[in-house]
Amino acid sequence: MPIHEKSLIRPENLVTHEHLELDGIDVSGHWSTFIESREITDYNEQMQDEIAALPGGEFIHRCWQCGSCTNACTVNALNPDFNPRYWIYLIRMGFEDELVRDKDIIWQCVSCNKCTYACPRDVFPEGVMKATSHWLELKGYTKKSPAMVFDEEFSSQVFATGKIEDGKVLRRFFARTGQSLFQDWLIALVRGLLTQLPVSLLMKMGLASVFHPRTRNWDAASAAIAEYVTERKEADRRALGLDTQGAE
Repeated sequence: MPIHEKSLIRPENLVTHEHLELDGIDVSGHWSTFIESREITDYNEQMQDEIAALPGGEFIHRCWQCGSCTNACTVNALNPDFNPRYWIYLIRMGFEDELVRDKDIIWQCVSCNKCTYACPRDVFPEGVMKATSHWLELKGYTKKSPAMVFDEEFSSQVFATGKIEDGKVLRRFFARTGQSLFQDWLIALVRGLLTQLPVSLLMKMGLASVFHPRTRNWDAASAAIAEYVTERKEADRRALGLDTQGAE
């Protein structure tokens, strides 16, 4: 299904003649606007299969381009360039270069899942956006997004100890993303905790941040999870035709 929205036509593909006369009729200005045809040199016929092979992208083939996802999208309401329907169209058509042009905004999905609730075909657009972000990172088009970094820090702590220590997750996330630990919202949060939580609970939280307690008998579970994660990363890279040496 072709895309017709004017907002999706690249400015460089619009041609307007300031002075043009056809058969004695002056069609200068916007009347003479044409859309340049383009040669498709970026066609990747495996693109839909690659996205579908990544977690969250399994049902992209169900999309019938109704636009419910974009219409419900929280981010699109603030930034019209964030258009899940359009990106799913590009993926299914195999227009790789066209998709990559939006690589800096695709990762901005906030996982509100409004698109998923609105989708009449159970495409799971939120999952497709995550799979697409992962695809861009695996292909080397983008660095890991802040969301990916946070997910990695959160998950690695669960895998290692079976528990979550929020302070450690935030410290490592801020360090990896080059952000200051002294965020206004974080300072306000800490002050609120200090004034409202019982002293005994604050002490337990403080000890946990220092000694990092583990879930009892966690070693076997941790080893099984580590094995699965390695297998999953290797499978993702194979699906994209990449070597598996970078899976760790």
